[in-house]
Amino acid sequence: MRALAILVFSAAWSGATSMPQEGAVMPKKKPAKAPEVLAEAGTRLWERVVKDYTLRVDELRILEAACQTTDTIAGIDKTWTELGQPYLTTGSTGQDVVHPLIGERRAQQAQLAKLLAQLKLPDLGEEAEGETGANPARAAAAARWKHGS
Repeated sequence: MRALAILVFSAAWSGATSMPQEGAVMPKKKPAKAPEVLAEAGTRLWERVVKDYTLRVDELRILEAACQTTDTIAGIDKTWTELGQPYLTTGSTGQDVVHPLIGERRAQQAQLAKLLAQLKLPDLGEEAEGETGANPARAAAAARWKHGS
């Protein structure tokens, strides 16, 4: 076992595997492909996010849920438009009530907001100016990793 560790260590330091130098620019990974279950609105959101951000696997699952919610909202909007955008409908006892699609859309919008907040994506302008953005712990860890502290 010790011989294997020495072999790996010596191979790494002899140049057999290239190690990135400090300050080296690493190539950006190819953006993750949108899941096939997404419709048009969800796919647009997916592509906009992965174009500018590199996400971990758990963040990709949250993004997928956000994109599916976006598709649900688009479906509600389409159905509501096809119905003539009614604000009221008739309740069970004949009274006027708020159309159920309005409440469902509001619930889906709240869910979408929660999912997007979980991603903690900083504004692109904040990153460019060197601010920590929505996730200061991640920014601090990245800075420590970059500088080797």
